Amino acid sequence: MLLALTTLMGIASTTPALAAPSLQDVQRQIVALQEQAAASAEGAQAAKVQLQQLTRTLSGIRQQAAVQGASVTQLRKSLGAIAIAQYQSGGLSQGLELLFSSDPTLYLSSAGSLDSITRRKSLQLHRYAAARQRLDATTLTVNDKLSLVRATQARLAAQTALANSKLKDVERLLSKLKKADRIRLAKLTAKANDDEQKSSLAFAKGVGKGSGRGGIAIKFALKQIGDLYVFGAAGMIYWDCSGLTMRAYQAAGVSLPHSAAAQSNYGKRVPLNALRPGDMVFFGSPISHNGIYLGGGRMVDAPHTGARVRVESFGSYFGSLRLVAARRF
Repeated sequence: MLLALTTLMGIASTTPALAAPSLQDVQRQIVALQEQAAASAEGAQAAKVQLQQLTRTLSGIRQQAAVQGASVTQLRKSLGAIAIAQYQSGGLSQGLELLFSSDPTLYLSSAGSLDSITRRKSLQLHRYAAARQRLDATTLTVNDKLSLVRATQARLAAQTALANSKLKDVERLLSKLKKADRIRLAKLTAKANDDEQKSSLAFAKGVGKGSGRGGIAIKFALKQIGDLYVFGAAGMIYWDCSGLTMRAYQAAGVSLPHSAAAQSNYGKRVPLNALRPGDMVFFGSPISHNGIYLGGGRMVDAPHTGARVRVESFGSYFGSLRLVAARRF
């Protein structure tokens, strides 16, 4: 028994303990969560832009339905008036009476009037049927758009919740650290941001500013170096990635929506091996990040919570996000 216990103690003493994660490891985990939060926030921005477009479309279709509904109501009233007039004039009974009239001229004259009424009624019926059909089709379109609006609202809420949940994961991660370690980590993060800002400003001094609209966009974006990232922000102190690119190209006279995914549908497509300074580059599938290309494999962007607008390097990937598209304006 004593020998077995001694053996077990010997095995336990030689088994290496799991090392606690270093502050650098924790810092990397936090940055990864912040990047995931930023990607989800961009998903929310894409849903928000789509929701705005759908709402405008729905409003237009509803106005069209209102006009068509008024037309149908008017035609229904006209049909009612014709039917009443026929009833009051005797309808077919009057026709039979005229058929046996001693005055053929009177019969022919009155018969023509009855035919005219019948033709008018037939024309009004055709118009009513066509108007009713158009209104029914428009009503179906309204219902379809309402379904899309509800689905997009749900997607917006889900993406926003996901982004916030990632930031809560960061808070939980920090809460597990000792106070002294949290202070050290905050200093490490501040130093990393300061170093990024210094190198970004140094690069910005020597970078070629491009030409045309892209050159103006570059100039605008570089002036924002050091500003903080915030979900859904579009200046002039806080930015997210698509908010920065939207305002930069707006300064160049280009109107863009506040969404990286939506912005990827604007401008002229550029082969990824033919980038020029001023082109907008897009990352992720679905697209969840973008920046403005500066040349030399670098871009200016607003990366994620806890970071500032800066100049960053990228290749076929930016972090875990693949370079998927580029557009020129």
